[in-house]
Amino acid sequence: RPIALAWDTPQPPPLTTFMKVKEDRPDYFFNAEYADTWRPALAEMFEARLRAQIDGARPDWREPATRVVIKEPGGSQMASELLALGEGSRLVFLLRDGRDVVDSWLDAYGEGTWASEDGAYVVTEENRIPFIRWQAAVWKYRTEALDAAYEAHDPERRTLIRYEELLAAPEAVMSALLDDLGLDPDPALVAAIVAAEAHASVPDEEKGSGKEIRLARPGSWRESMGDEEVAAMEAEIGDSLRAHGY
Repeated sequence: RPIALAWDTPQPPPLTTFMKVKEDRPDYFFNAEYADTWRPALAEMFEARLRAQIDGARPDWREPATRVVIKEPGGSQMASELLALGEGSRLVFLLRDGRDVVDSWLDAYGEGTWASEDGAYVVTEENRIPFIRWQAAVWKYRTEALDAAYEAHDPERRTLIRYEELLAAPEAVMSALLDDLGLDPDPALVAAIVAAEAHASVPDEEKGSGKEIRLARPGSWRESMGDEEVAAMEAEIGDSLRAHGY
């Protein structure tokens, strides 16, 4: 994941990944010079591990009409490497307003939240702005990495979806995605899936602040951040937001 090389400093902390830091060192396992050797072996291990899990959950996944989707937001900065592991892989780029992404993480890094179970710490009032800057920079880093992966990928095997458009017109967006994936966008099935997965269908006790399923309301960052916090976020990602139409 992107790591900050500085923390709570006057200047925005530069981000990178461990792989980028080490890639030029000959003794680094994933050194690019030896990619022709390690990448095929890594792809074989990656696919074998996925097959083992999917076989246990959905033995019918090998049928021609089935697609396996790997949801990987936390590792999206490695999209290019992941795509390189499978010849014929497709890329679905789900783009979301970075301000709402930061707001979601701000909520997640609290006491007793879903993220705390995975080791997230509690952000204190005095640390909110450094945290906002950090998460904003991470959103920018990941988004730009996906931009590069998307541009380099076969246009026939890539799809860009805006989170906000998915919320506004879920059936239309899902139907278009299924069509892109070579699947039958049966209207009745799409409608049933959308109804089952809608935010309104989630029990109240399973959604809201501190939960993985929270608001599903674009622009909610305006309600939870102060002017100084918004300014700090704008300084980090304002240009990138505008470049992506936000």
